[in-house]
Amino acid sequence: MPESILIDTDPGIDDMMAILFALKSPELDVLALTTVFGNHYVEVTTRNALRILELAGRDDIPVARGAYSPLVRDYTSPPTIVHGEDGLGDAGLTDEPDSQPAHTRAAQFIVEAVMSRPGEITLVPIGPLTNIAMALKLEPRIIKATKRVVLMGGAAFVPGNVSPVAEANIHNDPEAAALVFGADWHVVMVGLDVTMPVVMSRQYIGELAASKSAYAELVARVVPHYQAFHAAEYKTDGALHTHDPTAIAYLIRPDLFQTVARRVRVDTHSYGFGQIVVDRTGRWYDGVETTICTDVDVEGVLNLFQERIMR
Repeated sequence: MPESILIDTDPGIDDMMAILFALKSPELDVLALTTVFGNHYVEVTTRNALRILELAGRDDIPVARGAYSPLVRDYTSPPTIVHGEDGLGDAGLTDEPDSQPAHTRAAQFIVEAVMSRPGEITLVPIGPLTNIAMALKLEPRIIKATKRVVLMGGAAFVPGNVSPVAEANIHNDPEAAALVFGADWHVVMVGLDVTMPVVMSRQYIGELAASKSAYAELVARVVPHYQAFHAAEYKTDGALHTHDPTAIAYLIRPDLFQTVARRVRVDTHSYGFGQIVVDRTGRWYDGVETTICTDVDVEGVLNLFQERIMR
């Protein structure tokens, strides 16, 4: 039986890659997308989610629009240097969609979906955790009714990518992240510890571009802007880190990852706000442990993504 998942997302180039990866994987049943601010304003990420599903031939999957800003902070401006002015690499894919988002907003949509199928649905947030936190506040019973939460975010034992210690999704709404990590449910953190090592080389991207697969061609169209950012920011030749798709890889092949179980807290106040603070000794924090991905079979993840997208 495929695992039923609801992807909470802020498309975003790597979000698009992750969504297509999930759609191409028979182990997963994508029930819906819910959208959030992050890689762009929520109006744009919602449009992009609808367009991705249309381009993928899966506009039967509903999209619910969610939070436009963090719980207690302001959302300033989107990182267009990373994802482009349109959020999808300025590749000409963002015409107005034919389909429309659901009437129900994301937090309520999540609550209704989870409570209608208790114990069956995995939440897969690959953007800021605002919608998930709002769903928790709307209906705390989803803590017990959710199968698990597999999220892309955080940096446990490695540096951050938007501050010395913080990863972008957590940094965008640390208060929401504190609620999600503090709830008594099963959270798997697929963070920078394992997403930064998964690097798609120029040759790898070239092989996707040469593929006759429609999904691979879509990926190849949006990544040049992402490659240019990585070349400037990380001094690469256009090779790129593979963040959100790595969380999908965990869902499909957890055996490709090494994990540890530790209690964590999220810094919401100091210079390190957005940092995942790990209780490495088990002496300091009470509460539920988070499953933290600490190492990854890079070749295994890259082969899996390529096999599915080029299928």
